[in-house]
Amino acid sequence: MSAPVFSTLGCRLNAYETEAMKKLSAEAGIDNAVVINTCAVTAEAVRKARQEIRRLRRENPDATLIVTGCAAQTEPETFAAMAEVDRVIGNSEKMQLETWAAMSGPDFIGATEKVQVDDIMSVQETAGHLIDGFGTRSRAYVQIQNGCDHRCTFCIIPFGRGNSRSVPAGVVVEQIKRLVDKGFNEVVLTGVDLTSWGADLPGAPRLGDMVMRILKMVPDLPRLRISSIDSIEADEMLMQAIATEPRLMPHLHLSLQAGDDMILKRMKRRHGRSDAIRFCEEARRLRPEMTFGADIIVGFPTESEEMFTRSLDLVRECDLTWLHVFPYSPRKGTPAARMPQVHGGAIRERAARLRARGDEQVARHLEAQIGRRHNVLLENARMGRTEQFTEVSFETDQLEGQIVSTMITGHSQNQLRA
Repeated sequence: MSAPVFSTLGCRLNAYETEAMKKLSAEAGIDNAVVINTCAVTAEAVRKARQEIRRLRRENPDATLIVTGCAAQTEPETFAAMAEVDRVIGNSEKMQLETWAAMSGPDFIGATEKVQVDDIMSVQETAGHLIDGFGTRSRAYVQIQNGCDHRCTFCIIPFGRGNSRSVPAGVVVEQIKRLVDKGFNEVVLTGVDLTSWGADLPGAPRLGDMVMRILKMVPDLPRLRISSIDSIEADEMLMQAIATEPRLMPHLHLSLQAGDDMILKRMKRRHGRSDAIRFCEEARRLRPEMTFGADIIVGFPTESEEMFTRSLDLVRECDLTWLHVFPYSPRKGTPAARMPQVHGGAIRERAARLRARGDEQVARHLEAQIGRRHNVLLENARMGRTEQFTEVSFETDQLEGQIVSTMITGHSQNQLRA
């Protein structure tokens, strides 16, 4: 008898849900199984999922191979057709004990259907309370929201995650209290579309209300971090928290996607270029040490060189530091897949230029920290992160999980030195 092997592809929320599946599968008594939690954000992500399935089948020839996650939800037939795959389960099903219980025992392959993927749009709740303490010994991730009500023309994720649904604030606060009692010094709020949190709850609270409530109700929590937001939906209370709450970390990852207004319109985004610049200026006015990360897509259909240049320029106009660059790839079933496509060579060349601009921004940020004192949360004995999520390396062992005040003496390889 052997414990299941889990492989996680994609986002932090997937990693969170893998931890929940480990717990559920253990409760159900699953053994000698391989579970691949897939991502569908790009065509490349789906290709990597198929590659991972073939690799894990070679390494585990006698195990039951189960595929789940966003790619399994959006393309169940693709994975069901693979000879290596025994079972395909959807994003809602993977979070239910009954699913795993039905697959326990030596004969479960024949006991239920190979594909168990229901309509994700009918799901009304999110299982944000299943685990406590996912993350390093220093930092825990708490899922407060799942799904997305928006329909950006490039994005397949709503069809993998369903409509937006929120974990009630009371449940989140109690979970964070337990995490603090366990010794975690930082909690990261995570979800698919965080700024939509609360819209489906009584009274329609906003993300800023949640942040303020956590900071008030859990006074012993040293650091609260927000994983990613849609800046156009940032509410007044969230901006107030940025301005007045030092325990809310001065680092925001923004879903910007492009810097050209026509491309943003064709993406069906809800903000324009000037909105992004104005938000960054205001957030930095309220919190001068604020740093920004951002998702930017390169080579969206119809993107000209001039349009791309506006995205390139936006990096400096918003003073972005940490870039996630996504070369556009068409996703079947999305409106953008039917638009005039940009040549692959141009996409790769633009992606390289944007990443180079990002490297320049990181270097500027690192250089500006030399001689400054930072509070660093230790992820292991020799590495931690500042309030702005910048990695810091230490020459001597430190106590993992603790927050230490240290002087920055230099930098190398995208890390600060202390």
